Amino acid sequence: MIKLIASFFYIGYLPIASGTYASVCSLMIFFFLKEHPFFLAAVTAFIVVLGFITCGLAEKIFKVKDSSKIVIDEVSGMLICCCFIPATFAHVLTAFILFRVFDIFKPFPIKKIQVLKGSLGVMLDDVLAAFYTLALMYFIDFIRLILV
Repeated sequence: MIKLIASFFYIGYLPIASGTYASVCSLMIFFFLKEHPFFLAAVTAFIVVLGFITCGLAEKIFKVKDSSKIVIDEVSGMLICCCFIPATFAHVLTAFILFRVFDIFKPFPIKKIQVLKGSLGVMLDDVLAAFYTLALMYFIDFIRLILV
């Protein structure tokens, strides 16, 4: 059951870009629930909590620190982004691209957080990547409002 949850229904077992595929799955959840913000927030919170519960256990099962098979952290981060942006194609696409860039390149202090043990290290770097994404998106929207 831990493998099922941490790999988000075995998406993490895809041989390449499993985190990107997991982020795309998050978008499908978002588009399914976007008209119901309470349920979107509840599902997001539930998945984040599941991630914190299972990631550390999954690391022990896979015997690898932050195994590429563990993708519930990407699902959590992308859903966090989606909860706080308008449901327009441009916003969602921008959030997806920014989140993947922050998750892959891990600017300071994301890389430092990733070294934490267990679920904290696996989950918090993606949560922080989501916050970076949201901060940059809000900044871009603010600049657009000023210039228009």
